Amino acid sequence: MIYLDNAATTPICEEALQVYTEVSRKYFGNPSSLHDIGSHAKQLLELCRKELADKINGDAEGVYFTSGGSESNHLAIRSLLDAHRDKGNHLITSSTEHSSVHNVCKQLETEGFEVTYLPCDRYGQVHLEDLQSAITDKTILVSIQFANPEIGTIQPIIEIGKFLQERNILFHTDCVQAFGKVPIDVKQANIDSLSISSHKINGPKGVGACYIRPSVMWRIQVPGTTHENGFRPGTVNVPGIASFITAAQVICSEMEANSRKYSGLRERLLTGLSKLKHEIIVEGHTTNQLSHIVGLSVSGAQGQYVMLECNRYGIAISTGSACQIGKQSPSKTMLAIGKSEDEAKQLIRLSFGHMTKNEDIDKVIEVLQKITSQL
Repeated sequence: MIYLDNAATTPICEEALQVYTEVSRKYFGNPSSLHDIGSHAKQLLELCRKELADKINGDAEGVYFTSGGSESNHLAIRSLLDAHRDKGNHLITSSTEHSSVHNVCKQLETEGFEVTYLPCDRYGQVHLEDLQSAITDKTILVSIQFANPEIGTIQPIIEIGKFLQERNILFHTDCVQAFGKVPIDVKQANIDSLSISSHKINGPKGVGACYIRPSVMWRIQVPGTTHENGFRPGTVNVPGIASFITAAQVICSEMEANSRKYSGLRERLLTGLSKLKHEIIVEGHTTNQLSHIVGLSVSGAQGQYVMLECNRYGIAISTGSACQIGKQSPSKTMLAIGKSEDEAKQLIRLSFGHMTKNEDIDKVIEVLQKITSQL
């Protein structure tokens, strides 16, 4: 099977798997325990915290380990809003956010918050002018994803962060797809809070992190919680975290090489598709783009049909964000960039990983030629 769904999840790398096994054996203690076995686990946990902070040019005391990107988004947004509720009741997000952000915003609307959903252009980018126009004296927080998980468009994060910092408005960004693929510097971009997920970078599932700038106040969501400085309840998953950080070290060390590789694979794919007789539209921004994600619209065919046909030929792709699969509803991103409901259902997503080869791309082009010739 050719696996081209790495934006949904990635296979765990050998280094991370070995560390998980080793830490499970040698550092099995609860890091909250006061005996030596617990202290050894605590020391390893703090080393992991510092290592992740270094990868985003942050501070170790701002790193909180979680179960993944969705929980990080949920806890970051809620804990920040609760701590700054005296400033107002307005938050701003984009119309193309991951479901974990979109759903918490919809929930907050039932609790007295006002939410502005910024539009985007046909490439999936929000415009700074729209954000500027949406700001009110009651705006507490803005949550804009670093990069879109369905079409790969990168948002103008540095410009947004600079604007919000000047106005003392909190800035959260979902970095789940971007981390390990492009450089992230929380200080340069004036990011107050961000989310990361292990299983997107060849680490284990069920692990992630939230970063909140140490000088920013946040509020505990579950009273009495002591783990992760009160950020989330539950015994800390030290083996999973050590494995996650190992994967982060590997992917960050290979970032430039991977970027060149994925750009080459992307160019090979788009060149091949351009020679097909059937219309296949490449979605997303032409330059501000994650190279490993390719969103495509196959004219006249639902994405689900194309995905199932590809599966029949031994190729695993998707029809968008894995958290939305099975809902049978059109992609929010595609609707936001101006597609009709029928057009929005034509989306397929191919996403590369470290196993992806040139021959895999050639096979995809061959299979898409077969599928589209029958339309």
